[in-house]
Formats: sequence, structure tokens, C-alpha cells
Amino acid sequence: MQTPALPATMRAAVQAGTDGVRMQTVPVPRPGPADILVRVRASALNRADLGLAQGRQHGPHGGPGTVLGLEWAGEVVSAGPQVTGVAPGDRVMCSGIGAFAEYAVTDYRRSFPLPDPSMDLARAACLPIALRTMHDALVTQGGLRPGQSVLIQGASSGVGLMGLQVARHLGAGLVLGTSTTPERRARLGGFGAHHALDTTDPGWVDAVLSHTDGRGVDLVIDQLSGPYASLNLRATAVGGCVVNVGRMAGQNAVFDFETHSMRRIRYQGVTFRTRSVDEVAAIAERVRADLWPALAAGRLALPIDVRLPLEAVPQALARMQANEHFGKIVIEQPG
Repeated sequence: MQTPALPATMRAAVQAGTDGVRMQTVPVPRPGPADILVRVRASALNRADLGLAQGRQHGPHGGPGTVLGLEWAGEVVSAGPQVTGVAPGDRVMCSGIGAFAEYAVTDYRRSFPLPDPSMDLARAACLPIALRTMHDALVTQGGLRPGQSVLIQGASSGVGLMGLQVARHLGAGLVLGTSTTPERRARLGGFGAHHALDTTDPGWVDAVLSHTDGRGVDLVIDQLSGPYASLNLRATAVGGCVVNVGRMAGQNAVFDFETHSMRRIRYQGVTFRTRSVDEVAAIAERVRADLWPALAAGRLALPIDVRLPLEAVPQALARMQANEHFGKIVIEQPG
């Protein structure tokens, strides 16, 4: 396929120092040898976007001048000479940096082909980070086996909702999810939770124990941390595992080493910020092996909270900051 002529500039949401996030005209990125350039049709917000919008670092990215956005979907426009299996014209969903723009570039190994070629690109944009994060946390790090019990902390987030679905799809015998609002808890069952718990209720650990005949769950996927880190230990079975995925409730807390030791709990921290592209590619292969048929059949999907135009990125970030959403906030572009 002949590569169309590219414009020199594009619209993008940029971190502008003390001025916050501003829509600016910036150069269209050019792909490196192992990169693909994608015409962005939709992008999805993640919690990490809030820190980037405030000028904080996210791995190697961040600071004034950063084009924001971590995941997107669209059509490949051009590809570097080392790219294999992806070609101009392909519809893909990707992760990287620079999603809140008309064009974005990423290493081709950070892209997925759409599981269904006819999939709505806005729905595809919601998937790359959630799929990789939760498959890695549940399977590779958590060692989930059919019949085991799982607790997803922060289950009403986009990544959390995917975790509920993946756990059920892979045969978990009991799936518990937490959310602090009754409206969101009422919706968790539709995404795979057998029971929804409220972590602001002082009795939530006792509820976990009640649902597991006093044992605790085999696996906790913790997106909260902070004061919940030690409480999670009490809710985990002897010989169980806690995988620390996120820190929405705090990055520091008192840790109950005695319970950790007595219950012989494996505590695993994870992040994608210190993973190489080769490591990300290996995770992507495992995702495709385990989840692609279910994705193609529509059995794994995330709800879209709202669709907004590119110019509304600041308002989208404000909505996420206010925690007003359920599912994914999507930035959509015509095409």
C-alpha cells in the first residue's frame, strides 16, 4: 500500500508546565526503525494520565512538552524497516505515549491487531493496557488456576472491570470486587463479580473471610495499596498471593510483616514503567494466546463512560480526577 503524504503538524493535548494541559499544534512524529505511525481515531484515559497532566514523570515520559495519552486505536500510516506483521492500512490498538493527538507513534510490539476487524475503534482503544495489566497480574504474577478465589481491589476502574472478566474467563471459582459507591457495586456483577464489597465498610475483610469459609482468597489484585496493604494480608489465604498493581489509595503505609509471614503470603509488585519492549511483547503474546477468541466473540469488553472530542481532553481529565466515571473515558476523532 502506498503511504499517503503526511502533514507536517497536528493537533495534540500537551503538558504545558504551570499552564496545565493545552491544545497545541506540534510536529507529526516520525517512526523509528521498529515503530509504526498510527492515525489516531480514538484514545482512552488512564489514571496515570492525571500525573502526566500535572507534569509528573511516568517512567521515561513526562514534563512540559509531553503529548499526553497512553493508549489508542486507529490505522497504521507508515512503518519502520524492522517492523514485521504490521503494515500500513492495518487497524490496530496500541499503548505508548502521545495518544491524545491526531497521530501517534509506538514500537510495533506495543500494538495489537483488532481481535475483530469490524470492532469499533473507540472500544478497541480501551483494551491494550487493561488486557496486558490484568492478564499479567492474574496469570503470570498471580499464578491463577481454575477454581481459585480472587479479590480485585478497585474493581470499578477500567482495568479492574477487565480483571473481573478475565478471572471468570480463566475459571476462577469465586471472584470478589470492591468499589466505594453503591451504584458501582451494583454493576460489578455484570462484569463477573460474584459479590461486591465496600472497602469503606470496616467489616469488608470479615466479608471476604465469610465468602471463603474463613480461608481468605487465593489471590488479591490490589490497585489501592496505602492503608489497604495490610488489610489485604488478612483477607488472603495461607500460601496465597497479593499482586500490587496500583496505588490509588497511597504509596506508603504501615505494613503488617507478622501477618505476611504467618500466612506465608507471596507479595508481588508490578509495573510496566520498568519493563523493556521485549518484555511487553512477551506479555502481549500470552494475552493473545489466552484471550483473543473471547475478545473476538465479544465476551471481554469495557464499558464506555463518555465519548469526547480531542479538544475536550482537559474536561476528560477533570472528569477522571473527580472520579465521576464508570468504565473508560474515550477521546474520539472523526474518520
